[in-house]
Amino acid sequence: MISYHKLDITLTPCAVLPHPFIGSTLRGAFGVSLKKVVCINPSYTCEGCFAKENCLYYDFYEAKNKAHQYRFDFKLNPKNYDFSLYLFEKASDKLPYVVSAIHKMLTEQGLGVKRDKYTIQNIACNGTTIYKEGAFDLSNTTPQRFTPKEIGTKIALHYITPLRTKYKGKLLSSTPPLETLIYSIHNRLCELTNMPKTRLTFTPSYKELQTSVRFTDQTRRSNRQKTKLQIGGITGDTVYDNIDEKSLIYLQLGELIGVGKQTVFGMGKIFIEDLEKECETTECVEL
Repeated sequence: MISYHKLDITLTPCAVLPHPFIGSTLRGAFGVSLKKVVCINPSYTCEGCFAKENCLYYDFYEAKNKAHQYRFDFKLNPKNYDFSLYLFEKASDKLPYVVSAIHKMLTEQGLGVKRDKYTIQNIACNGTTIYKEGAFDLSNTTPQRFTPKEIGTKIALHYITPLRTKYKGKLLSSTPPLETLIYSIHNRLCELTNMPKTRLTFTPSYKELQTSVRFTDQTRRSNRQKTKLQIGGITGDTVYDNIDEKSLIYLQLGELIGVGKQTVFGMGKIFIEDLEKECETTECVEL
């Protein structure tokens, strides 16, 4: 359905806690480093560049009206700058440039206002170490293919980082209908795989049991616009039962590619908890 690399970057602990939402810091710093790694234009500008159609930086940061084939992944309120980076489809072929930019970003350029530099403890690609003690080895890196797991029809859907999406033309601030989530994931899949957007071939079926969702405000600093931008969205949990099989597959895909807008910053991270499996492992009984 979709191919990808997942990079997991582990750093030495930092003395000062990062911002509660590190997505903007990571994406901004990564862009600066990536441009230094790949740019071959003497003018160092994208406008009118002879090479922009084949430039990874242009594709990731400057190309308009297209889905960027990557996303950052991390925890809210982190104690360190450990993070993950997903590369999808053709972006997976650019792995050497990406890891080179990450290395430059962390060890030479630095993060945050003070440009703090970090020692990289480990970089893993799809679970296999590719960088340790200053040496890279990409010889065993093969893109993974999304494969859904078998999970029960009763789940808890956790919104880990703010989900920012619209419903009937307005920004959602409460629990979205499951159909809205499924359709958002479907559209993102079409964009990432360069396929035309189509309607769903099924109607999601489910029963919503309970929900605890709230709107969480977040801001990011835009160096380009020289201002702070609102990137708030919903966080929380919703419990569903009797979800159809196709909807479960789409939700698992959403765990991989993210849901809603601004996923490149780490927005729209979801996690599916299989409540039926949990019940089996704890030997639940009906009283």
